[in-house]
Amino acid sequence: MAQLRVASLIASSTEVVCALGLGDLLVARSHECDHPAWVRDLPQVTAARVDPTASSAEIDRQVKRQLETSLSVYSVDAAALQALRPDVILTQMQCEVCAVSQRDVDVALGDWPGPRPRVVALSPQGLSDVLDDLERVAEALGAPGRGRALAGRLRARLDEIAARVAGRPRPRAALLEWLDPLMTAGNWMPELCAIAGGDDPLGSPGRHAPYASWEALAAADPDVIVALPCGFDLARTRSELAALTARPGWSALRAAREGRVVVCDGNAFFNRPGPRLVESAEALAEVLHPEAVRFGLEGVAWERA
Repeated sequence: MAQLRVASLIASSTEVVCALGLGDLLVARSHECDHPAWVRDLPQVTAARVDPTASSAEIDRQVKRQLETSLSVYSVDAAALQALRPDVILTQMQCEVCAVSQRDVDVALGDWPGPRPRVVALSPQGLSDVLDDLERVAEALGAPGRGRALAGRLRARLDEIAARVAGRPRPRAALLEWLDPLMTAGNWMPELCAIAGGDDPLGSPGRHAPYASWEALAAADPDVIVALPCGFDLARTRSELAALTARPGWSALRAAREGRVVVCDGNAFFNRPGPRLVESAEALAEVLHPEAVRFGLEGVAWERA
């Protein structure tokens, strides 16, 4: 029986395939797939239509312009994808702004010659959905047992994190998924905060990250501020932090006064609905309870601002 050929068009599903021990099935990747490092050698069949090096405010403007004109934020190279002859295409329909979506894939499949590949579109809204999607991917690739085993291991690790911080005071932590304009945490992010022993006063679990006003953040006056913009690594997040720190009243916030502001690698960890969400919860536990838990993720997933 011929081996399946898999095109993964989102970074999180590429990580899932590799975590399942099925990386040898991959024949194509998205422009954002970068973990494990070897996947960068796979043919890239997608691209972004916005400038990722622009400022946070300009990226937001570019994305809105693309959507207003009914254009996708991303493109799929249909010819290159067809030439690679995938049997399965992994994509998502959770957010058209964050990654290549099912709509983009449907356009690319418009004049597909011969039998069409199976399209598996993931749509995780919360943490349980992320873990269930591991099993969906494994089933689509003919290895359901591997999916169940991986999801079980990750659930056990999350339970262990929660147990290590159980009974401790719970800091109020504002998780910020974009800095200009300001967006607070949504989807699985507030759940990660809760597992790590904190409460997010502005979070919207199970929903897309909502826009928020500076006044709302100031009124919440959280104990901890965690900056983890979608798609930004540590250095990029730090470079964008002035969007917060330059605001009048910043120095009066409790988190700023007490030195409890951190920057995170949202791109590699928090924003990707895949296996490394467990490390994301571990990183948050370090941030919220530094005197009690250490996982060695400071300088890797987060840094003090």
